[in-house]
Amino acid sequence: MAQWHGISKKKASGGRRVQARGKRSTEISTEKQFALVGEARRKIYRKAGGNTMVRVMAANKVSVNNPKTGKTVNADIINVIQNESDPNYVRRNILVKGAVIETSEGNVKITSRPGKDGVINGVLLE
Repeated sequence: MAQWHGISKKKASGGRRVQARGKRSTEISTEKQFALVGEARRKIYRKAGGNTMVRVMAANKVSVNNPKTGKTVNADIINVIQNESDPNYVRRNILVKGAVIETSEGNVKITSRPGKDGVINGVLLE
């Protein structure tokens, strides 16, 4: 269910706002979409002013940067190991920034925002 980010019909004091108006479509946010581990899928959203935003809906590859060698390679995502923001995301295999994932190259920490950037990048952990 989408959230509404508009002006309340009540004032801070609890009184009624005189010029209350209806909800505008620009004040309604997009639905919650989570990036999952699975076959690669992306979705393009239209934003205000005709701008676009790409979201990762599912992914099975990640660009892994090795800080020691400076090389970046594509690796297969196996599953999510750890997530500081929400432990429930580990069980559901949801990919978010800061999550530690198991890949074919080793353990990787995600540095990009899959829901905003449209790609999944990460740094190889020791």
